[in-house]
Amino acid sequence: MSLSAMAGPEQNQQQVEEIDDQLDDAELALQGINMLLNNGFRESDELFKRYRNHSPLMSFGASFVSFLNAMMTFEEEKMQMACEDLRATEKLCESDNVGVNAGVIETIKNKIKRSMDSQRSGAVVVDRLQRQIIVADCQVYLAVLSFVKQELSAYIKGGWILRKAWKMYNKCYSDISLLQEACQRRASQEAPPLDQANDNAPPRGAATAEALGRLKGSVSFGYGLFHLCISMVPPHLLKIVNLLGFPGNRHQGLASLAYASESKDMKAPLATLALLWYHTVVLPFFALDGSDTQMGLMEAKGILQNKATVYPNSSLFMFFRGRVQRLECQINSALTSFNDALELATDQREIQHVCLYEIGWCSMIEMNFSDAYKSFERLKNESRWSQCYYAYLTGVCQGAAGDLEGAISVFKDVQKLFKRKNNQIEQFSLKRAERLRKMNPSKELCILASIEVLYLWKALTNCSTSKLQLMGQVLQGVNDMHCMGLKNLLLGAIHKCLGNTKDAIQCFQLSARDEMGRLNNSYVQPYACYELGCVLLSKPEAVGRGRALLLQAKEDFAGYDFENRLHVRIHSALASVREVVPQ
Repeated sequence: MSLSAMAGPEQNQQQVEEIDDQLDDAELALQGINMLLNNGFRESDELFKRYRNHSPLMSFGASFVSFLNAMMTFEEEKMQMACEDLRATEKLCESDNVGVNAGVIETIKNKIKRSMDSQRSGAVVVDRLQRQIIVADCQVYLAVLSFVKQELSAYIKGGWILRKAWKMYNKCYSDISLLQEACQRRASQEAPPLDQANDNAPPRGAATAEALGRLKGSVSFGYGLFHLCISMVPPHLLKIVNLLGFPGNRHQGLASLAYASESKDMKAPLATLALLWYHTVVLPFFALDGSDTQMGLMEAKGILQNKATVYPNSSLFMFFRGRVQRLECQINSALTSFNDALELATDQREIQHVCLYEIGWCSMIEMNFSDAYKSFERLKNESRWSQCYYAYLTGVCQGAAGDLEGAISVFKDVQKLFKRKNNQIEQFSLKRAERLRKMNPSKELCILASIEVLYLWKALTNCSTSKLQLMGQVLQGVNDMHCMGLKNLLLGAIHKCLGNTKDAIQCFQLSARDEMGRLNNSYVQPYACYELGCVLLSKPEAVGRGRALLLQAKEDFAGYDFENRLHVRIHSALASVREVVPQ
């Protein structure tokens, strides 16, 4: 009988002590991941380390926890340790698996020919496939650790590692599908006579349907993530991606992750988290309109409801509940969920940080700039990710709350904390902080800067009608000539959220024509063209004009802030036009 996934950290320690090393390794690995998701990070780490040499699957579990620890801290020592652990797991999988890159079906056929023990061939099939999937998983995580270095050579190296992993995923996925089909045929062709109805043993030499189902879940996690992530790559990078041989089918990715999430594999809970991440973080950020987002929210709510008894006190699931509530504009409920998740994640610093980030954003959405400032200031002081970005948000919210001297002091810190010259968020934060510092900012200009961030991160749609109207009133009072283009862009976005289409079009047109603002807000004109095009797409008589504006935004501007971000949105918008009006 499997251990309860409902246990909290207190019971997790007792579970580790009671586990029998004769337990099935697939069940043991799943229990370890469930411990991790129920806030038992240390207990999960201890379990996997204790049974690390029990099997390749438990070795991979230990390496995965090591990898997760490295990604949550970004500490060089832990990242190096994670690399060593992943390579050790790879080596273990390949040690008894010569020719791991050969086709599974062909290799197994040869092995079966050499073996007179046909009853064992099913176990050979499962073991060989499991090892190949683990090797591919290890390569993906090694590539991620390589990308974190943010060096050109690391990107190239990571890309080729991913290419190798994709080929293995693709081959394993095809082979497992073929084996499942063969298993189904045998089941239908070899139905037992009535007097043998209780004999449920599989045919000699065949992998069981249950084992193949778990393996399909195992490979579907990596296979689905590949499809989903590549489908979101900016169009101008697709040529490079295609050279590496990666596909990008969003529907295939979601279907594979859904299959993985319902399997009995150790990665089933991780597939569930990946689906929640997609529906509550990615889709709202890239979606053209609210229809896809609403469908995604329904999916996310269904997942959270189905898993409520399995993960009742998980800080991660509590976090995603807050994301759903925020997207449904239930900001007070979202703040409660994020604060609960923050309290549950006592030993998980990075989970605390993502909760603090959301608390800061929800506070900005409510125009509660004092609370927002406190959250972002803590992130600025504690986070190792982007102190420059958090410093900018701290200064903006501090100024919007009325502490202008404190804001100017923090804006000066942004320059000192600027480290990643190729990071567009840090570049934007530096330019905006310098400009505000030199302008001797007013409270209204700081509020404008906070609304700008809400717009760029597509959070204005989460604001209530009363807050949107209040934001509009503040913007109307801003008369700085250097901000006119940005002011009209933001007013247009607010009118669009409020359903005032005519006013939105007028504001977007003014913004698109503002040449003076282009010098200080290089993204304003292309974004205004994009927004105007999207509004016109909703009018049947203006679809052609809307499409032309989208193409203008794509082709007439270059080198502006968040260019990749806009290109992805334009790509999505044009794709929706092609679905309605085939070109």
